Amino acid sequence: MNHLGTKRLETPRLILRPFAEEDAAAMFRNWASDKAVTKFLSWPTHRSIADSQDILEEWTGQYLEDTFYSWAIVLKELGEPIGSISVVKRDDDIGMVHIGYCIGQRWWHQGFTSEAMKRVMDFFFDEVGVNRVESQHDPRNPHSGGVMKKCGMTCEGTLRQCYRNNQGICDASYYALLAEERDQSGR
Repeated sequence: MNHLGTKRLETPRLILRPFAEEDAAAMFRNWASDKAVTKFLSWPTHRSIADSQDILEEWTGQYLEDTFYSWAIVLKELGEPIGSISVVKRDDDIGMVHIGYCIGQRWWHQGFTSEAMKRVMDFFFDEVGVNRVESQHDPRNPHSGGVMKKCGMTCEGTLRQCYRNNQGICDASYYALLAEERDQSGR
């Protein structure tokens, strides 16, 4: 893998860019303070802008590392972040990145998350040279699995009670796309 860090990426409707500390208010307002958004996530709902500021301060310090990948999903027409997409786990030995994402409720069911995910997957396959992109979701959140399917990922199975999110101990459905599968599909 040829790690490149969080590079600015673009799609027809989105800019994917590193977070800045100035994004705290938008992060808090647009998704991090919404219990519906964080319901199936592993991090707690932000109670104040200070919570968002704290995490952004941590992340912006990590952008110096070429192995750190965390993008703000910026809607071009709005000009501010509406969600995030990040590598939450990676294994250089097998060339794998595990992607996590979330987006504000106001932008659900409009294809923004899959648009961002496809662009990030292309970046990892084409530029970083990964072998495997994977993700997982709580089966009680099927729309997240829909994003993975839309991005060409295959469901590999559900691990029972292997994960903890804001609902407690839960199952996790795993999806992945391999470089060889992507090449065969022409995606």
